[in-house]
Amino acid sequence: MSQEPKVYLVGAGPGDPDLLTVKAMRLITAEADVVVYDRLVSEDIMDFVPPGIARIFVGKASNRHTLPQDEINELIVRLAKSGRTVVRLKGGDPYIFGRGGEEAEYLLANDVSFEVVPGITAGSGCAAYSGIPLTHRGLATGVRYVTGHCQAGVDLDLNWDSLADPDTTLVVYMGLTHLPQISEKLIAAGLPAGTPAAAIANGTTRDQQQCISTLAELPQRARDIGLRAPVMVIIGRVVEMAQVLAPPCESGVEEINRERLGAD
Repeated sequence: MSQEPKVYLVGAGPGDPDLLTVKAMRLITAEADVVVYDRLVSEDIMDFVPPGIARIFVGKASNRHTLPQDEINELIVRLAKSGRTVVRLKGGDPYIFGRGGEEAEYLLANDVSFEVVPGITAGSGCAAYSGIPLTHRGLATGVRYVTGHCQAGVDLDLNWDSLADPDTTLVVYMGLTHLPQISEKLIAAGLPAGTPAAAIANGTTRDQQQCISTLAELPQRARDIGLRAPVMVIIGRVVEMAQVLAPPCESGVEEINRERLGAD
């Protein structure tokens, strides 16, 4: 065991184990005494953890938490102060909707040494595996990441007027539950109803499924075909590039619905 308390906040990427960074792989396979992992860390990635290394699952789903965040914070501090090297393994990137910043603050407040190991964020991975460049000359000059998650019974508190920019790609994490509201609010704020939009479930994994439609039609299409979380929603003209750049079917990506995209 390590004598110096140390926590690594490690991004595991969006699911495909081949997208792990070299550093993440080294920490998982050769340095960790204990791995504390989230729900969105794929089984294929957890298979790299050597036998005999402790694994602690702290996954959270909507309204269903194995441990509340404050207890996760306390757990990783307690483990580190016992002299173990702790790999805190998170889906995607720790600092993009991963609450890595909160955990880093808690470690700092408790005098525990830590290091952040970035990972490929789910928005980037899901888009690439679906043939969608998040920026593309003539289609999008920028990209914005927002969360579609909020407490039960509470409307999303987003600046819809700002988000309804036809020159920007909008990437919505955890957007499935509130997809009808997202569609309605963006259209009301002026984004054309015919704007191309995609919903991607289990992105970059062997179970990836995607539905490509328009902003107005995507909520109903996603419901009709039974998409289930985790789902990434991508809205913007760049989505039409999936018709050209999508990987071949043999890649393992299953396209379960595609609407013909027309001009608004």
